Amino acid sequence: MPLEPFSAFEPYGGAAPPERLVGQLLVATPRLVDPNFSRRVVLVLDHGAHGALGVVIDRPGGVAVGELLPQWQPMATPPAELFTGGPVARNALIGLVRLTSRDVAAGAALELVGWRLLVDAEHPVGTVDLATDPAEMAESIVGARLFSGYAGWDSGQLEEEIAEGSWYVMTAEARDPISADPEGLWRRVLRRQGGALAVVGGFPPDPMMN
Repeated sequence: MPLEPFSAFEPYGGAAPPERLVGQLLVATPRLVDPNFSRRVVLVLDHGAHGALGVVIDRPGGVAVGELLPQWQPMATPPAELFTGGPVARNALIGLVRLTSRDVAAGAALELVGWRLLVDAEHPVGTVDLATDPAEMAESIVGARLFSGYAGWDSGQLEEEIAEGSWYVMTAEARDPISADPEGLWRRVLRRQGGALAVVGGFPPDPMMN
């Protein structure tokens, strides 16, 4: 039986592609079988003429945050593990934090080293320098997630992958990057889109087993 939702692939849901994908979600389509990204969700951290960089936000890595950076353990949203952000530079650590309010986010650049807004919401999400002492901003942080490694694309490479049907591009919600149920994120993000994409979210990992 043909997969009807792919008959007219619209990676941006019919909207015009944004000039920059920073803060957007890349949601793997069932066509993407690379084991690093199959049925995964990536948050784009940087995108421009030079290429793109992001982290896989739904792959817990099994190592407790406290084993590497114990000062961040109290801030880490369960599962409080170091997530596998991607296959590139696995020894590089990247941190995301969710803040209590937009007002805090507006002033965070002066207080929280490395803060850069990614998801503008009631509880904004952005990057943070993990060398920062989180205790100094404890009252302003409502969740944190740490990643080992990242996903990277050369100039034009991500755009090509999107055009060929490997990724859907979707708006991130503040709860997505620091979800307490990361393993179910791929399905949830698709289903909340409604229509054909909600159907895609119900596809089994192996259609032949359905």
